[in-house]
Amino acid sequence: LQECSKPFLHGLTQSNSLSLMTSKEAPRVTSLPLPVLFTSRAPFLPEYIRRAVKYPQMDLEYTFWQMVYLCLDPKRVCKNASYHKQTKNQWARDDPAFTVLCFLFLVVAAVAYTIAFQVTNPWTFARVVLGAVLFDFVFLGILLATITWSISNRFLKVHSLHSVDQSVEWLYSFDVHCNAFFPLFLILYVLQYFLLPFLLADGFFPMLVSNSLFALALCYYHYITFLGYSVLPFLKDAVYFLYPCALIAVLYVVSLILGMNCSVFALGFYFG
Repeated sequence: LQECSKPFLHGLTQSNSLSLMTSKEAPRVTSLPLPVLFTSRAPFLPEYIRRAVKYPQMDLEYTFWQMVYLCLDPKRVCKNASYHKQTKNQWARDDPAFTVLCFLFLVVAAVAYTIAFQVTNPWTFARVVLGAVLFDFVFLGILLATITWSISNRFLKVHSLHSVDQSVEWLYSFDVHCNAFFPLFLILYVLQYFLLPFLLADGFFPMLVSNSLFALALCYYHYITFLGYSVLPFLKDAVYFLYPCALIAVLYVVSLILGMNCSVFALGFYFG
């Protein structure tokens, strides 16, 4: 038995010695691997942004349907998030058409306002257009989406031992912002534009109509935000997103008491 086991032990000793020599001679890795973002399997630009510059890949007909029903029946639009989850395994839209159209609509609206106020200074023109797009939509959208995304994931998630742990995607929070922004855009950018001669006039009634438009638009924004998060089955108490409406109501009354016309104030920020 000892004679038979000698070759096996000898081979095992040799393999161990070779593995030790190999591990000693192997060069050490001194640099970290490249992030996945820079590999060939993951393009530099995410798929969402790459599709935004490719018109044929955007479903504009479905996007216009969403925009119409956000004004008529916003619950129907928000419930489509479950369809995205079933088909794409994500709550957020993978089609950037809604965001792209909001960009274009804001540019057209900003240019229309510069024409109405007879802006001839190129710097003022660029400030108005870029301010409407980059500040009103992009910056505030990113800020509000991040705040609601953080609140929902930290405080509103339902933890259960019998279900898979899920979390709100940041892109879904931005989708909710885009949905809520579009009716606000129609009220405060489009409707206000056609009512400018009346809203900018002196008197209590123009101020009442102007401030009512602002209160309506902001409350409707928070209502659609509430609907967007209430359809997620792993969240609770999404009604908290309606609480800012109480503050809006208080500020609405205060603005009427102080005689502050919201249209004059907002437009004076860009054209004053």
